[in-house]
Amino acid sequence: MKLKLLAAALCLCLAPIRLPSQASSDSSAFLLTIFLRHDQSKTVDEINEHSQKTHFAEMFPPKGIEVVSWYVMMGIGQVVTLRVPPERLREVNLAIERGAWGGYHTEFYATYDYKPIWEAARKVRQ
Repeated sequence: MKLKLLAAALCLCLAPIRLPSQASSDSSAFLLTIFLRHDQSKTVDEINEHSQKTHFAEMFPPKGIEVVSWYVMMGIGQVVTLRVPPERLREVNLAIERGAWGGYHTEFYATYDYKPIWEAARKVRQ
């Protein structure tokens, strides 16, 4: 019985969450957050030089992929959140592999916008 409850809870946790702020013309698109951690064995000029040599700015993000946010985290690097149709995930991955590797260490995280949920919960508590 406990195993069935655990399995059911896990299925609910892994179910896709659609929020109004995630609406796009492609209802299957998901948010993907990418950490571009600076390779600290290189200077910023060397990282920029590498990015220019690999044409990273021209290939990332691939055309038609929406940039939801792009922040610089001082001492860490850049954090980019994209809205990606599942069938285009490979394009995003290849753009990172071909352009960012060598200047950045990369990490990928499936993401969703929690802010509207948090705001609604705050209103209920007040």
